[in-house]
Amino acid sequence: MKKTIRFSKFFLPAAIISAIIIIFSISGYIINKGFALGVDFQAGLIQEVKIAPTAFSLRWNGTSTALFQSDRNGVYIIISGSSVDSKTYSFAFSEYASIGAIKRAMEQQLGDIEVTMPANENINSQWLVFSSQGNPALSKDAPYVIHYIDPQSSPVNISDLRTAMAGFTQSVAVQNIGTPAERHFMIRIEDKADGRVKSDDIVKALELTFGEGGIAVMRSDYVGSSQSQKLIDQVFYLIPLTLLLILIYLVIRFKIQYAVGGVIAILHDLLVIIAYLVWARMEFNTTTIAAILTILGYSINNTIILFDRVRENIKVYPDNTFTDIMDISLTGILGRSIITTLTTMLAVFSLFVFTTGSMKDFALVLLIGMTSGTYTSLFIASGFVNFWENNSKAKAKKKAA
Repeated sequence: MKKTIRFSKFFLPAAIISAIIIIFSISGYIINKGFALGVDFQAGLIQEVKIAPTAFSLRWNGTSTALFQSDRNGVYIIISGSSVDSKTYSFAFSEYASIGAIKRAMEQQLGDIEVTMPANENINSQWLVFSSQGNPALSKDAPYVIHYIDPQSSPVNISDLRTAMAGFTQSVAVQNIGTPAERHFMIRIEDKADGRVKSDDIVKALELTFGEGGIAVMRSDYVGSSQSQKLIDQVFYLIPLTLLLILIYLVIRFKIQYAVGGVIAILHDLLVIIAYLVWARMEFNTTTIAAILTILGYSINNTIILFDRVRENIKVYPDNTFTDIMDISLTGILGRSIITTLTTMLAVFSLFVFTTGSMKDFALVLLIGMTSGTYTSLFIASGFVNFWENNSKAKAKKKAA
């Protein structure tokens, strides 16, 4: 017969450890004045930029309309207008290996285009970086700028960007995206007065440090104060509603003591995550909410499997004490819990190692939550139900006596 591990001996020490974690979580929230809210939950601008010098710029001197487009294979100029037939001029990177070759081909095929090239014409055309900022309709007045990044160029230190953004009075956060050689960064800047901070303000501040025309804007999003407040309200409704639905489900499937134990367990997981977020000052955003909800679902699944085993073993061992049945049940699911948790954590750990930015944070929160979820299933949910059942039987015996 398989040896039964006496998990019940650790119920009280686990409860003490959990009480310390809860105090640590609540005190951290108070001391650090809440979460480090991301731009999703506060009015502000989020902008992805690459530190990339100008390869060449385009002006259109013709009377027809010229649109610039690009993809990973090449660049395209689309000519249209009432006086001309629509035509697309393609400049594939496979055919034009350098930006000098693209410049000469454009000038030869499009007489009304003006190409200004401050960079070396031998630069590989596949190093080009295309900004999302600027009107793709070429004109005479405003040049359309195309950037480039040499893979051999030195990485840009994130501290240089923070120094460049120091002139803003608002709260500013700068974060690396990708490898250092990509020179890709995400900038978040708080804006309590809707629309006061503009994308151009960030570009101008960075150009003072990295040179005019040296910033390629890859993405720019603005979150207004009304929208950010709406998201905060939804979060305050979402998590309590999730807990309530789980409680109702457990009451229907099991008994009230199992339902309360299950909810206490996932509340414990929630407080463990909060403790990490407030003390590590990790940004609290919509990705964090997704991670928290994922963990709550994962944790309650483990707990439900335990409760099912307990209910089965009550029928199998009717003469055993409830504590013995709980130990037998926990021993029975231990191997399954370890294997399931480790295999899931291997996949999540891969996300943590090979991704960056918000996805890396998402994976880290999942790793912490899965560890906590296994712990709460083995010691917190089971310990609470064991205490409830033994206490109820003691009261029943006392009443009968």
